[in-house]
Parts: sequence; structure tokens; C-alpha cells
Amino acid sequence: MRLLVLGGTVFVGHAVAAEALRRGHEVVCAARGTSGAVPDGAELAPVERDAPDGLAAVAGERFDAVVDVAKISHPWVRDAVRVLGPNAGHWTFVSTISVYADMEKVSEDLLEPLYEDGRDDLARYGGIKVASEGEVREHLEDRAFIVRPGLITGPGDGSDRFGYWPGRFARGGRVLQPAGEGAMSQHIDVRDLAEWIVTASENRLVGTYDAIGPSRPLDEVLDGIRELVAPAGTEVTPASSEALLANEVQYWAGPRSLPLWLPPNHAGMTARGTAASEAAGLTFRSFEDQVRGALAEEEQRGVDRERKAGLTPTQEKEILDRLQA
Repeated sequence: MRLLVLGGTVFVGHAVAAEALRRGHEVVCAARGTSGAVPDGAELAPVERDAPDGLAAVAGERFDAVVDVAKISHPWVRDAVRVLGPNAGHWTFVSTISVYADMEKVSEDLLEPLYEDGRDDLARYGGIKVASEGEVREHLEDRAFIVRPGLITGPGDGSDRFGYWPGRFARGGRVLQPAGEGAMSQHIDVRDLAEWIVTASENRLVGTYDAIGPSRPLDEVLDGIRELVAPAGTEVTPASSEALLANEVQYWAGPRSLPLWLPPNHAGMTARGTAASEAAGLTFRSFEDQVRGALAEEEQRGVDRERKAGLTPTQEKEILDRLQA
């Protein structure tokens, strides 16, 4: 199979390219090449998707399958579909569960489509993905595989939204974590997502699917991480949502946050079903493999680095001291 990855230098795109190469496929990565390197064995085709003729390096070529991981740009998706779609045997578009309009409960209703570029405004992320999905279906419906991941974790993840916890527990000491309070958690390892995408490309699977792992209680997930990586003597202090908010701890991501912890009005974000995706071939590696993959990424990037999500050691200690007092 000759596979084109629109991207291929970082995280999901890189994982897809690497998995396809591992299976013996020919892989071309169309990217600027400034964010990272393509996997060994892949060909880099320099493109600039913001330019009018930015896909010229691969335009007119025949590919058995194309994988597009475009993040927040409907024009990128529109141009790729129209320029490359006629010569593609199969098309995967990586969307997101953020396309759903109601995050408080599980619903299939979608946001209104936004036909624009939103790389400067994450609030438009879901709507732009809805419009992008529509573009793919309109032109390639009989060849289109659309996947909607939730939180993607594992090697290459730079968001800190899952890796914070293996990195934190591995340091030991006193650890602040959210009390269970019925909260749930869902994620998918990037390696599982990549394997499914390559398999779908090989088998010409079509349709729209959520790409997410099983929903599990948040405290069960955190306890599982601790049991796998924490040194002896690690102490856990669960704090209620009321206590965390009183100490200005933020939900989910960003500075002064506790990753994986979501407000109650986002319960639907961590309760998506997996039956349809599993029936269509999605499989999951063991939880231990997922955690150790995330920890390896933490160690490679440096556990003491400045983070995009999580508490600094100083912030955590101050909050723990206040709670103890």
C-alpha cells in the first residue's frame, strides 16, 4: 500500500506513518518539516497548506490511502479533499469528540459547522471539525473513514493531560489528586489509534466512529497509575472538587490544573461507548503498557520541565499544606 500522511512529523501523524512502515507499506509524509522529523524510511514531501498551491508536491499522485490529521482549519481539509481526493483509494480524517454539541451527557447532536481557520482560537475547534467532516463526506463518502478521538495519550503527547500523572507518581512523596466523586475518565493510546487507522486503510473501512478507550472511574485510573509506577511510601491526598476550586486549581489542562479532572457539566465527554468501534476493529493495549508508554515520554522530555498542564511542585506543596492545616 502507498500511504500519504498529511502531517507525519509529530504525535498522531508520526505514529500512523511509523505503524504503516512497520507493516511494510510505502509512506509519504506531506508536511513543512519544521515541527519534527518523519519516521525513518518515510519520504518527506514538503508542502505549505496555507499557500494557494501548497499541495503541489503531491498533487496528481496516486495513493492507495490518505490520512489527514489537520487540526483546526477547514480550508486545509477542503483543499486537500479537492486536490488529492480524486486520486485517493481511501481517506481517513482524524476528527474529535469535541464535535458533539452537548458535553453534559452522551448525545449524537453536533455543533454548528464553522467554515474557517481557527488555529488562533480553540473555542472554534469543534465547529471547524464538524465542517471538515462534512467536506470529507460530501466528496469522498464511499471512501471516507472518520474517527473522533477524545484524549489521546502515549508517546509523542505534548499536552501533559495524561502524562502528568505517571510523571508525578513516579516522583513519589505526597501527591494531591481529585477525590473520585463519581467522575469518569477516558483516553486512547496513540499507538492503538494509529494501528486502527492503518488497518482501516488496508481494509478500506468506511464510516464515522468514536475513537476512545473504555470509560473508567477517575479514581480507579489514578490508583492504577500509582500502583504501577509510584515508589514505596508514596502518600495520596484526595481532595474534593470544592477544596480544589477553593485553592484555585483548574480543571483538565493549563497552568495550575489537575489533568483528567473535569467539571460535572462535561460528564458526556468521558462516557462515550466503544462497542461500535471495537466491532470495527479498534483494540486496546493493556493499561500497564499505556502508562509505561506515557512515563517513557515523560522521562524523555524531563519530568522537571515547565508543563502545559498540571501543578508545579511548589503549587502542589502549598495546597497540600493548606489542606492539612
